[in-house]
Amino acid sequence: MTSDLEQGTNQDDTRASIRERLAGQHVLLTGVTGFVGEALLHLLLTEVPDVRLSVLVRPKGSISGAERIAKMLAKPIFETVADAEVNVVEGDLSDPPALPGDLDAVVHSAGDVSFDPPVDEGFITNVVGVRELLRRIEETGRDVHYLHVSTAYVSGRRRGHIPEGPVDHSVDVEAELAWGLAQRAAVEERSRSVEVISKLRKQAEREHGRAGMMTAAAAAEEARKQWVKKELVRLGTERARSLGWTDCYTFTKALGERVVEGYAATGRRATIYRPAIIESSLARPYPGWIEGFKMAEPLILAYGRGELPLFPAAADTTADIVPVDHVVASIVACLAHPPEPGKPAYFHLASGDRNPLTFGMLYESVRAYFEKEPFAAGDRGAARLPEWTFQGGASVERLMATGEKVHKIADTLLGLAPRSDRTRGWARDLDRQGRRLQFLRRYLDLYKEYAQADLRFVDTNTLSLYRSLSPADQETFAFDTAVIDWHAYLHDIHVPSVTKPVRDLDELRKLRKRPVAGALPQVSASSTTEGTGSAADGGRVAAFFDLDGTLMSSNVIETYLWLRLGELSGTAKAAEIARVAGKVPKYVWADRAERSTLLRTVYREYAGARLSDLDELVDEHLTTHILGRLAPDAVRRIREHRAAGHVTVLVTGAIRPLTRPLMPLFDHIEAADLAIDDRGVCTGHLSASPLVGESRGAFVREWTRREGISPADCFAYADSHSDLPLLAAVGRPVAVRPDVPLFRHAKRSHWTIVDWESPAHATRTLDPAGRH
Repeated sequence: MTSDLEQGTNQDDTRASIRERLAGQHVLLTGVTGFVGEALLHLLLTEVPDVRLSVLVRPKGSISGAERIAKMLAKPIFETVADAEVNVVEGDLSDPPALPGDLDAVVHSAGDVSFDPPVDEGFITNVVGVRELLRRIEETGRDVHYLHVSTAYVSGRRRGHIPEGPVDHSVDVEAELAWGLAQRAAVEERSRSVEVISKLRKQAEREHGRAGMMTAAAAAEEARKQWVKKELVRLGTERARSLGWTDCYTFTKALGERVVEGYAATGRRATIYRPAIIESSLARPYPGWIEGFKMAEPLILAYGRGELPLFPAAADTTADIVPVDHVVASIVACLAHPPEPGKPAYFHLASGDRNPLTFGMLYESVRAYFEKEPFAAGDRGAARLPEWTFQGGASVERLMATGEKVHKIADTLLGLAPRSDRTRGWARDLDRQGRRLQFLRRYLDLYKEYAQADLRFVDTNTLSLYRSLSPADQETFAFDTAVIDWHAYLHDIHVPSVTKPVRDLDELRKLRKRPVAGALPQVSASSTTEGTGSAADGGRVAAFFDLDGTLMSSNVIETYLWLRLGELSGTAKAAEIARVAGKVPKYVWADRAERSTLLRTVYREYAGARLSDLDELVDEHLTTHILGRLAPDAVRRIREHRAAGHVTVLVTGAIRPLTRPLMPLFDHIEAADLAIDDRGVCTGHLSASPLVGESRGAFVREWTRREGISPADCFAYADSHSDLPLLAAVGRPVAVRPDVPLFRHAKRSHWTIVDWESPAHATRTLDPAGRH
């Protein structure tokens, strides 16, 4: 460090208080809506009130920068400085506005703190943003002290002691910047190559083809966008590691430092400040203060939930943590002690060199806390805490790879399982395991480099600065990390603080009235005002219902046999059943390819039947059976809609004769109509295309348009992934005993899921109309 501390300044000047040094100065802060920036603003307002503050804040949507700051200053921690004046400069770092012309210092703490940003975003935030801000500072024409908040991990994949000085590398900043900024266009172009889009299209059609080609197309495009994002992240990570950094974040932060060093080389004052891993406060504004989740919190919470069985660290590796109040206190001290022009100063705020916290110590303190204050695991009591054996990165990777392989096989087998409550239960458990594996993979990949890093950040300059302060300033602006008792900090302050919001949320969930299994919100005239559109104005509401698999557990082959076997006797019945059974594989493949193909294939079997005979057979022999097969909860729900004055609509691919018993329940029935000749005999074809997949969604939109009903106020009930367009067309979709793909979509979309069971007395026979 080159500062006035080493330039022989007299003792009285050195001992001048921080408040005195900064009095009257005009300081611009960036990043104040972030964790560190908010803490820094609070400290300056409370302890250095004579400083004049401006903040650079970008608007967020329709909320202006000034409104964002006003909202932040309304937080409880700012109560004691409620009348503080903060000048807001609105703008974005990638293209900042002109800065106030009388600035004395700028503290730049804004930046992308994600370890794995898309590569172009990392460069824009951490390199372009720095360059543009410095350009605006130069425009003021003043001797502005620029304090750049970086990270200690710009050291990259080095080992051992890291000095407070420039990072030793010869990377061409301009070449890497040009490359990084060009990657989005390049990746977007590659994402549209025939190899990529063909693969994504085929996968989407396999998964969503039964719902319709446009549904599959939308899924393919969404997959392409995700491919672009992942590829940009992968490129940033790989380029960073090829040059010696852990990830895109530390790589671009290091290049940002080079920009700052170039600025200082022109004879300007610059301080490069590097904190280690920043966590909750030790004391100010109160012990445990934290905003959002930082680096360690997701891992601590997952461990307390029993969901983090392993971690790729050695027990003796240092976890270099610093409390946020130490960070901002040392920033203010650095701000009050600018370096000479042209000689940048470097400071580390770290703990690992003089007061190391190892992962073994971290584990023991966190485990001790959760043993004393465990999370509840539902009705099973306390969550079971995993025991870490610190097996090392290679062993952890092998275990992860095995778990991911087993999960993939299980998921494939699940796709072949028949629909049932047990299958949905398996899907729920498998998805839970999948989310856990994804969580582990993401965080292990992100943190593996940090967990295995053997780094000691030398903090000689920072300690020298601290010791140069007066005793009063040392107490007010405390940042000697050697005094921290790690067990007390973790066990008594940090972990209780980060778990409190989760515990509060758990308590709220317990207080909520538990709904009866399978129950839905009550439908009443007043409930229609919840939506938007016609219902909110007292207009009409419609409820659309699927039949097979939703209102009753049946399928098109079974209902064909209901009609066909009633006409046969003795051996003819057995022969017909055998004939149809032989076609089942053909029917299954037809259904997987396109549901309309299955319906057309089965309905060819009606060729030669007289339509009036089918109507008569249903009326005289099948009505009781069909009504007896309806799920009681389904009938109850239909009647609730009718009682509320809603229009009830049946949308089914079943042939119209089979819907005759249901006419009293529905105001409109949209069913498949068999084509007949001039004698009333079925031709084996349909009079119009069957209503399946996306045509159901189109029907809902057109029917509601004609009826003057807002789809956003309507309900829909269906059981199959092929019904996704029907459900997505309304504002209140309900998945009924869904198949696995629909179950997963409904869970992701937070749709209502119900289980309408068949009546206990219902008989499952292929020949309900048989003559005995």
